[in-house]
Amino acid sequence: MRKDGTPAAVSGSPVGKMFLCFETKPVVATLLALTLVMVIWNLQPYYENLISTTNRCSVTTSGASESLPIRPGSVGFGGSVKALAEKKVKPSPPADPNKRTFHAYGIAAALFVQMSAYRGGPRTFAVMGLASKPIHVFGKPWYKCEWIPNNGNSSIMAESYKMLPDWGYGRVYTVVVVNCTFTSNPNADNSGGKLVLYAYYGESPLKYEKFIAMEEAPGSYNESQYSPPYKYEYLYCGSSLYGNLNAARMREWMAYHAWFFGPSSHFVFHDAGGVSAEVRSVLEPWIRAGRVTLQDIRAQAEYDGYYYNQFLVVNDCLHRHRFAANWTFFFDVDEYIYLPNGNTLQSVLQEFSNVTQFTIEQNAMSSNMCLNDSTQDYSRQWGFEKLLFRDSRTRIRRDRKYAIQARNAYSTGVHMSENVTGDTLHKTETKIRYYHYHDTITVHEEICRKLLPMFTKKTSTWLDKIPYVYDDNMKKLAPTIKEFEQNTIGSQNYLHS
Repeated sequence: MRKDGTPAAVSGSPVGKMFLCFETKPVVATLLALTLVMVIWNLQPYYENLISTTNRCSVTTSGASESLPIRPGSVGFGGSVKALAEKKVKPSPPADPNKRTFHAYGIAAALFVQMSAYRGGPRTFAVMGLASKPIHVFGKPWYKCEWIPNNGNSSIMAESYKMLPDWGYGRVYTVVVVNCTFTSNPNADNSGGKLVLYAYYGESPLKYEKFIAMEEAPGSYNESQYSPPYKYEYLYCGSSLYGNLNAARMREWMAYHAWFFGPSSHFVFHDAGGVSAEVRSVLEPWIRAGRVTLQDIRAQAEYDGYYYNQFLVVNDCLHRHRFAANWTFFFDVDEYIYLPNGNTLQSVLQEFSNVTQFTIEQNAMSSNMCLNDSTQDYSRQWGFEKLLFRDSRTRIRRDRKYAIQARNAYSTGVHMSENVTGDTLHKTETKIRYYHYHDTITVHEEICRKLLPMFTKKTSTWLDKIPYVYDDNMKKLAPTIKEFEQNTIGSQNYLHS
């Protein structure tokens, strides 16, 4: 008899054999696991190749599988390992000790740094920017323009050429003005579009940068703005204002030239870090009166160009306001335009109307010589009211400033433009001049540091081997300018030095 609890015999019974398999399976699994660990341990040199090969080749697809190609001796796990072991890596050829390599890191100067782009008429556009000076000195970069219309039509390519208006004065960066001239108005239907500029690194057309230079919104094109009458008679384009400017000097300059150019004039200044809170307070009444626009260009400091990138600034101003005035003037805030011999600005410019630009000769003034006159309170006088001694040397070259009919200019410089349509006039000293008070705009202490005896009003005075003569033309205008300022914007309480 079978005792209770005794397992039934398994021989001849399939069910019994199945239960016996479940009882012995853990032992077998343990042995197999130990065996597998030992195999892997002994195959360490091939382990990484084995894993990577398995990962690359274990891709399956629905209904089918992809496997490694079967080679002789590669059947089974052992065969695959043997194949990996037999595979030889082709050794790299020995390095040539005389072959040198070059590794570039970073960018020394950008191919093109765009400041602005403006339409220059029905068919033309101008793009202003900076570019690496060495690439233009030693290479041959070039540009191409494309108009992409909003109406879905095909894009249009334009003839383009570059100008380098700083004439080699650039530093790390040089100024580039790109003119794009189309055969017809690319936005004739006024649907708008984009002007795209291609900037090439060199002669090869394969290496370039492409960017949108400007966009013209639908309905924004107005052809009437490119023909007279213009908004102003006269426009002033100022260079970069930098350094610790004296607010009193800025006040005097602004009041004088607002009077000189009259109500149909506008002034554009460019703040490159020189417009302090005090200087801005001087300009603010004129800004509110609509006579002044102040542009913040402090970001230009990131790009090392000539004198705070003033060539870039004047070209931006030229093209931004190209059709804003009949004449555009370029000079600095320590320079005062003057009309000798009773001339009027209107009569002079009418006489010069047949030229595109004219240059203006300077009267160089001493920046520290005043009369030793005990009756004068110099601390309350304006700069041009007390600096009365002029350098009288002749036949020497002096810097000139200029005025231009901007619509006839393609680019410009600080002292004149060489890219114009029309003539340039230089012999203008009997008609118009300017007084230059060099090195006074950043002086904050009293500028009368050398006091000359009263008799020097009638004689020539030599100082540092330079002859000076007494010249009070500007002083005579001071009462008129002060009255004009009072009547136009009210008094400003600034002590003078």
